[in-house]
Amino acid sequence: MEEDSNHLANPESPHSLEAETYEEEEGRDPESNSLRQPLLKRNRTLSSTPLALVGAKVSHIESLDYEINENDLFKHDWRRRSKVQVLQYIFLKWSLAFLVGLLTGLIATLINLAIENIAGYKLLAIVGFIEEGRYISGLIFFTGINFFLTLIAAVLCVCFAPTAAGPGIPEIKAYLNGVDTPNMFGATTLLVKIVGSIGAVSAGLDLGKEGPLVHIGSCIASLLAQGGPDNYRIKWRWLRYFNNDRDRRDIITCGSSSGVCAAFRAPVGGVLFALEEVATWWRSALLWRTFFSTAVVVVVLRAFIEICNSGKCGLFGTGGLIMFDVSDVKVSYQAMDVIPIIIIGIIGGLLGSLYNHVLHKVLRVYNLINHKGKMHKLLLALGVSLFTSVCQYCLPFLAQCRACDPSFPETCPTNDRSGNFKQFNCPDGYYNDLATLLLTTNDDAVRNIFSTNTTNEFHVTSILIFFALYCILGVITFGIAVPSGLFLPIILMGSGYGRLLSMAMGSYTNLDEGLFAVLGAASLMAGSMRMTVSLCVIFLELTNNLLLLPITMIVLLIAKTVGDCFNPSIYEIILELKGLPFLDANPEPWMRNLTVGELADVKPPVVTLCGVEKVSRIVDVLRNTTHNAFPIVDQGVPVPGMVATGATELHGLILRAHLVQALKKKWFLPEKRRTEEWEVREKFNWVELAERELKIEQVAVTRDEMEMYVDLHPLTNTTPFTVVESLSVAKALVLFRQVGLRHLLIVPKYQGAGVSLLT
Repeated sequence: MEEDSNHLANPESPHSLEAETYEEEEGRDPESNSLRQPLLKRNRTLSSTPLALVGAKVSHIESLDYEINENDLFKHDWRRRSKVQVLQYIFLKWSLAFLVGLLTGLIATLINLAIENIAGYKLLAIVGFIEEGRYISGLIFFTGINFFLTLIAAVLCVCFAPTAAGPGIPEIKAYLNGVDTPNMFGATTLLVKIVGSIGAVSAGLDLGKEGPLVHIGSCIASLLAQGGPDNYRIKWRWLRYFNNDRDRRDIITCGSSSGVCAAFRAPVGGVLFALEEVATWWRSALLWRTFFSTAVVVVVLRAFIEICNSGKCGLFGTGGLIMFDVSDVKVSYQAMDVIPIIIIGIIGGLLGSLYNHVLHKVLRVYNLINHKGKMHKLLLALGVSLFTSVCQYCLPFLAQCRACDPSFPETCPTNDRSGNFKQFNCPDGYYNDLATLLLTTNDDAVRNIFSTNTTNEFHVTSILIFFALYCILGVITFGIAVPSGLFLPIILMGSGYGRLLSMAMGSYTNLDEGLFAVLGAASLMAGSMRMTVSLCVIFLELTNNLLLLPITMIVLLIAKTVGDCFNPSIYEIILELKGLPFLDANPEPWMRNLTVGELADVKPPVVTLCGVEKVSRIVDVLRNTTHNAFPIVDQGVPVPGMVATGATELHGLILRAHLVQALKKKWFLPEKRRTEEWEVREKFNWVELAERELKIEQVAVTRDEMEMYVDLHPLTNTTPFTVVESLSVAKALVLFRQVGLRHLLIVPKYQGAGVSLLT
């Protein structure tokens, strides 16, 4: 039986992910749909054609062929490979890893430069309006610029590349788990992601470029591995080595880790993020290549930072890359400091799970709005932009002006685009602490609220307004039709409640308020995203202080444990909403009580082919089934070393793509016979068999050819994974996930007359 990994992805039942949209369910209007129902209704019959929300539409999705197809052509090519070819293959893998890191670093630098300059000139213009007392004109200008930037990002995503909206990390997780998500890594998606990220972040929306950078790195990796976009693919001979799902998966893993590294300038954190969060399959060789890619990214970023520090990058200075250096701050712990650390972790877990729950409901509402058409998507994004701009501009007027302290290490007040003491509407010698946090880029806001030795800089009312605003913006901004990341919104929310908790603790703790903000951000990220090791290293590389490591570890572990008690991580919630199949690392309890044989009983009967099959039979099977592979079963085969004849042989498994290739190549025989090894090598090569794009509808077969035969033995994978029907579904899931299977053959426990060879 052909078993698809998608069929084991639903923890509620062993049924497939065949889905229907709201409109198809009993003819109901999408507006009348209950928010408690899933975005995609799962059909309770097993099927090999699952659907999922990819971008803006419901698309057919397939599993990926990570398993090595050991047919005669592969074995022949493997035997004849020289040491030079093997070394060439290894060298090209490292070359691609280098190019992925180089291009990701360059594009990340371009994005940072564009955002810092666009946002910087916008904020300088606002300062001019404020200094002249033209507050209404400043509001109109600020809102109009942000409206225009959001419009650019939204139009690109809605009209040209819907898959570029959002962070892209859930889809990458699904791909590396074994599900091919259509159009997620195309050239158009890459370009829209870059331009859209610049527009959305420059517009001051409560979103970050970290998630989009992960997607951008993965797109770069995918395009390099396949030789460019689908319509303009380069057919270089050396690229043939990467024309398979296994190597493409490894390159995309390098791209995702490079994206995290480019976002936080955290090479080790990027590698661990790929290992802990997105990658399903891992090995030591892949670890080295991802680390090499992130090292290249860091070198590129460091080089451009040196150039920009000399003033050659416009308004790009210390901003653009979150870097909170507390290496010169003395961090000491006492026994009583354990209590606030534990409290931060508990609150982070509670708030993180609450954020996931509320965002889950908001995304369902947004789905109903998005179903109404492109115009509603644009209006939703623009409405959020207007609300954000008005709040960021008007709320600082509620804050009281605070007198500058001569002991402040920075200039106070300042009217520059960045700085900890913005004058805004205050007289000389005073600053507006809320304007310091709101009328700036998100990166500078994080830097300001993370700043140490600033116990008296922010008033509790200003921090409370900041925290409440970003809680609201963090919920309503994610899900609109622009490229968006979750890292920065969660960091802003977490740092706000960390500061508030520090102010409430007062003299009961010796920890700095800035350190409380860092721990609050870390705890909320762990409570929402449920990552620990990678987050710990990322924050360690951000803060540049090893003394923070113990308390950061404690906070992350507590926050994740508390969050796991209530709901899954935010990325798992998004995967479920989109209907993307995902094999979890741990089997569900019910899987121990169900066998693969029982699972096979509710599927349609298995479709098998003979080793030498009639063309008409192959065409009929391809046109009337959607299976990706078919078992090859021969009858009346002599058993080697035995007198008995007439045995039934399970020769192996042949892929659908290989059957289509055989029909396209017209590899037909006038009589029913097995071919010689040299005959198949004259007609096929393993590079052609790696192609997956050809469909049966594109192949024309004449009536006379229908009566001819095809020898399928040379194209058959003779070593498919095969299990007995008594195997538990839990063990099957482990096989699918750890080995990267797409197909699993199930044989009956008992053999005899009248018993089928396959179930």
